Amino acid sequence: MNEFVFLYRGPSNNNWQASPQEMEAQMKRWQDWFSQLGQEGKLKDWGAPLQRDGKRVAADGVITDGPFSEGKEIIGGFSIVKAKDLAEAAEIAKGCPLFLNGGSVEVRPVQAM
Repeated sequence: MNEFVFLYRGPSNNNWQASPQEMEAQMKRWQDWFSQLGQEGKLKDWGAPLQRDGKRVAADGVITDGPFSEGKEIIGGFSIVKAKDLAEAAEIAKGCPLFLNGGSVEVRPVQAM
């Protein structure tokens, strides 16, 4: 099995305000999805959500404020998933609850060192 990083991207202009009930339902969908992946032996690490602030350090030493993504999407978190190849990892990503809120999942192979 190979490892893949799932980078969870949501629209940066997402002004959706969830009620406590909606947040609870959303968290349950994520927990159920991660549970299923764990039972199938596909989840290596749940990962974590990322805060929206941060810094970007360039090779020339210049430090700028984040977020760092070009375009209209912000990386909100990550997970590490196990799959036989990139095609299978992409199929696994199709079950992500983030799609219900208009987000997307970037699937990237982890380079073996």
